[in-house]
Amino acid sequence: MKTGEHPNIALVKRLDPANITGTPDLFAENVVWHFFNPKLPDVQGDYAGINGIEAFFAKLTALTEGSFHVEPVNATAIGDELVVMHTRNSLVLDDVPVALDAVLVWRIVDGRIAEVWDIPAVYMEHAA
Repeated sequence: MKTGEHPNIALVKRLDPANITGTPDLFAENVVWHFFNPKLPDVQGDYAGINGIEAFFAKLTALTEGSFHVEPVNATAIGDELVVMHTRNSLVLDDVPVALDAVLVWRIVDGRIAEVWDIPAVYMEHAA
């Protein structure tokens, strides 16, 4: 039985959405971040490279006036390539506090993040 945290989970936990370019060693050169949310059509899409991912988080920051916050709930390594993570996100959207769950599937290749599928719940709860 293995003990300790899987290295891919430790890698993903190092990501700081506020400082994507501060940790370029986390990402494969051709990394792609896929964001699926039909309720945010201006943000939904694929973001390529570190600069693309930085642009994605800049859009979220602008849209939520800096209120976007991610709280990891749990992460599970699936073999040596995938990590599935559940997060609880909070933000203010159109002056309304919102909380929502999201699932992220990370593909790790050669110790770097190669691809991410970011799938938030689209039926958001209004935060108290």
